[in-house]
Amino acid sequence: MTPPAIMLQGTGSDVGKSLLTAGLARAFRRRGLSVAPFKPQNMSNNAAVTPDGGEIGRAQALQARAAGLAPSVDMNPVLLKPQSDMGSQIIVQGRVIGTATARDYYTLKDRLLSHALESFERLGAGRDLLLVEGAGSPAEVNLRAGDIANMGFAEAADLPVLLVADIERGGVIASLIGTHAVIAEAERRRLKGYIVNKFRGDITLFDDGLRIITERTGLTSLGVLPYFTEAGRLPAEDAVALDAGRIGTGGEDGDGVHVVVPRLGRIANYDDLDPLRAEPTVRLTIVMPGQPLPGDADLVLLPGSKTTLADLAALRAEGWDIDLLAHHRRGGHILGLCGGYQMLGTRIADPEGIEGPPGEAPGLGLLDVETVLKGPKTLSERAGTAHAGGASVAGYEMHMGVTDGPDRARPFLTRNDGTAEGAVTADGRVAGTYLHGLFASDAFRRNFLAGLRPGFEAGPAFDHLVETTLDRLADHLEAHLSLDRILEIARAR
Repeated sequence: MTPPAIMLQGTGSDVGKSLLTAGLARAFRRRGLSVAPFKPQNMSNNAAVTPDGGEIGRAQALQARAAGLAPSVDMNPVLLKPQSDMGSQIIVQGRVIGTATARDYYTLKDRLLSHALESFERLGAGRDLLLVEGAGSPAEVNLRAGDIANMGFAEAADLPVLLVADIERGGVIASLIGTHAVIAEAERRRLKGYIVNKFRGDITLFDDGLRIITERTGLTSLGVLPYFTEAGRLPAEDAVALDAGRIGTGGEDGDGVHVVVPRLGRIANYDDLDPLRAEPTVRLTIVMPGQPLPGDADLVLLPGSKTTLADLAALRAEGWDIDLLAHHRRGGHILGLCGGYQMLGTRIADPEGIEGPPGEAPGLGLLDVETVLKGPKTLSERAGTAHAGGASVAGYEMHMGVTDGPDRARPFLTRNDGTAEGAVTADGRVAGTYLHGLFASDAFRRNFLAGLRPGFEAGPAFDHLVETTLDRLADHLEAHLSLDRILEIARAR
């Protein structure tokens, strides 16, 4: 039996679809429904590992948490991870199947649609509700042929659609009416209403706007959502959030720990930063290209990268390697996560062209290790004990390549299976690890930050903060959206 389902599509990218899907999942779960999130195609380098060793978009992992479920590869059957301006790694049902340019990708779409429908049916078995999230916008009608992300999937799965628009960016009336106008008539018949997101101020001032939209489209408003100020506590799906300033400073206390992160072009798994940003006495600075690394940093953190050699070259082109060496000479600490760990070594080689053209380059030389990029891809949940401080730590590994060298004799942590992981210099000021998500472990995070600044005062437990925020998001949607009507639309499918 086909489960009730509804699809959220946006008038553009970054209008809040992912957050809305998470909030709706939590709200309907609290009503006693078995609900699951689904996104047929996602493009993001912010990914999560599933319990069975697959990978999906980080947003779908958060939505699964909101729904009270373990993440599953069926929640995001097609994931594209950009490696260049022209091409992406393609992951289908959790596994890498290769890379393709944007043009070549279109030749795969029929096959990918069948996988997406297969996952959709499997995920929906026995569910009370599926919440389906589109990608980008159906208004991109030039990309409609072979579409599996928006109306193409809605048509294939026979889904009703709600349009989501962001009023904060301006032009919301035009974006809703324009989207309605440019899509095909058959697609317009799938539209069952719209949601205006991120409103600030007196909502009644937009009453005339709602009237105009409804008159021009025939669609009914399902609610105007005031701006949810706590959204920054939850993982962002797209790196655009870094550039928009929504992932930047956490605490504003000038006496707190200052963590500096260079904004790499292909930054990956940047939700590693979320627990740091949530600490009230941590100042997290994302340094954009064209700016130097601040000289008052306690820690420079090199994040993960989808294209390590290319990002290393860009780091050097910015002069950040010089800033980093100066930071080290001043006695500062440096931590590399995954690709950042590889960059800290003496050499990175990609003989098989795993991340781009085959080649190699000298690393930053701050850790005595070398990396060779090669398969298979490591995808696994991990847990262990940090050597400094002895705190338990949990997270996941998601990387290509093997790193080895003398500094591996001083591992960053020991996994629960007894395997040593990561590397640390003799003076303890430079370290690297493949473990993503480690700062979400409260005891480890507190010990680590206290080592940078004695007397550090920790904030709330991170998991509790995320759960509380999801509940407040659900409360927010209950107060401002017609959830009963949304459920009726889904059940009438």
